[in-house]
Amino acid sequence: MPATLPPPRVFLTAEWRSLLMLNYVVDPAVLRPLVPHGVELDLWQGEALVSMVGFLFLHTKVLGVPVPFHQDFEEVNLRFYVRRETPEGWRRGVTFVREIVPRLAIATVARVLYNEPYLACPMRHTVAPGHCEYAWRFGGRWNSISAECEGEPAPIGEGSAEEFIFEHYWGYTRLRDGSTAEYQVEHPRWRSWTAKKARLDCDAAALYGADFAQPLAGIPVSAFLAEGSPITVRRGVRLGTGRS
Repeated sequence: MPATLPPPRVFLTAEWRSLLMLNYVVDPAVLRPLVPHGVELDLWQGEALVSMVGFLFLHTKVLGVPVPFHQDFEEVNLRFYVRRETPEGWRRGVTFVREIVPRLAIATVARVLYNEPYLACPMRHTVAPGHCEYAWRFGGRWNSISAECEGEPAPIGEGSAEEFIFEHYWGYTRLRDGSTAEYQVEHPRWRSWTAKKARLDCDAAALYGADFAQPLAGIPVSAFLAEGSPITVRRGVRLGTGRS
């Protein structure tokens, strides 16, 4: 039996808080060209979903070191869902179409070193009881994602739509040479609200491409807000290097 390799070293620790996710059905043909090598689309009840996500990145440390002026910031991203079969079973993960942050240094490092599709834009947020909004300035105007919620957050149920959206512990990125990097994200299971009056106001065609304009112009099929928690991101591993 081959020796079990130790997990990759911790790359980043932080807190992810107030995670707002608006979810839309999209034609799988739009996503297939974006699927990294070695993984496949993960469908929810036979449909391909993309999620517009806004959240707070707090108390960020890279390799255990806090970076001055880059510890607390917003992020908004568009992501979709993939999976990879391993000897231990399926690893369910996400791949990003685009990630927006307010810090140029973060976006530059992520693009250059990890080929992650980051963009730096001015950003702002409002997180208050019953209301959550993330906004970014792009194309000469403010774009935003927002929703409202009521009551107390509830545990995420087994087999629920919330579980499909939130419970992903792997990320997959296509590298410049066409190979794929896999990285592990660790966090406890979150509690969430079903969001109401969810709204996306953005220039989807300019940000994500014409194929995303029509799906993102419609009403989301679901919208959730999660409390979040401390998280750990381990170093990425190139698939095919011997790690499973």
